Amino acid sequence: MNEKEPEGSPQPWSRPALEEAHSPVPGRSRMVRLLIGFYALSLAAALFVALRAPAPSTPSKAGLKAGDLLSATRKDAVGWLPINGVISYGEGGSRFGHGVPATVRRLRAMAERKDVKAIVLDVNSPGGSVGAVQELYSQIQRVRTVDKKPVVAILNDVAASGGYYLAAGCDAVVSHPGTLVGSIGVIFNTANVEGLFGKIGIRSEPIKSGKMKDIGSMTRPMTKEERELLQGLIDDAYGQFLGAVAQGRKMSEESVRPLADGRIFTGRQALGLKLVDELGDSTRAVELAAKLGGISGKPEIVRDASDSLSGLLQMLDSSSVLKPYAAALPVLGEPGLEYLWRP
Repeated sequence: MNEKEPEGSPQPWSRPALEEAHSPVPGRSRMVRLLIGFYALSLAAALFVALRAPAPSTPSKAGLKAGDLLSATRKDAVGWLPINGVISYGEGGSRFGHGVPATVRRLRAMAERKDVKAIVLDVNSPGGSVGAVQELYSQIQRVRTVDKKPVVAILNDVAASGGYYLAAGCDAVVSHPGTLVGSIGVIFNTANVEGLFGKIGIRSEPIKSGKMKDIGSMTRPMTKEERELLQGLIDDAYGQFLGAVAQGRKMSEESVRPLADGRIFTGRQALGLKLVDELGDSTRAVELAAKLGGISGKPEIVRDASDSLSGLLQMLDSSSVLKPYAAALPVLGEPGLEYLWRP
């Protein structure tokens, strides 16, 4: 004889039991709420940017170019351009689109504005790929020599390797006392995982047109000839870095070379070594830029309207689920020449 079912318990075919059986799993529900939250956040960011963008109040403003719509002002102004994170040449920089091409567009837009008399480069970067750094450096020199507008660098948490390369090319460099400065040098990152692949039964068998075609391969030891070739690339790129620092800081290459073995300094140490001009903060950088730009009185500060959105996207990028594995990416990533400091 079957035991009597407890009174009030749902039958397998009852509505409460069916709803319980088909209820969404908790993880999926949390994911949906998270996606909705990100969507709401993106809408709020878009609304903020839209409200911040200046609306043309006169017919003359209607004809301005896109670069002139940064934040229109009638007073003489100082442009403010942030350089944050690793400097890469891809249009995306990271997954959210704040790479060198976008930075160059913002720099050119500021340089072409008549009311912007000088620009502050807000550097907080450990450097990046050689090509990306040199493209941005070249554009900074164009602003200084062709557009005739001074550029002042303010160094924040880190201005190392390629980050310092950019700063050295400015008319003046202001640093916080504790900023990490320097790491003048070049690196080519590669790895050898031949032993690991052997343990799991993977073997690479490239078919190549020449013995150097797979130089830097992770699946075999590097030959002496390959190492010498790569060292030649490093030495050449290093000489370019050394020359840029010597020219920008008005020092001889012989006096820069002892400081250019990859070591880093605090801002206060860098001041004593003539790698920066003075210790100060962002306010001092703006004051110095205004003075060099011939602005009397307190200047307006012009920021690109996308800077706020870029900061938000960088925040989302830094909270990526890939962040715990970021330390492994330089080892397993694609090899290449970099002006980059990796602690």
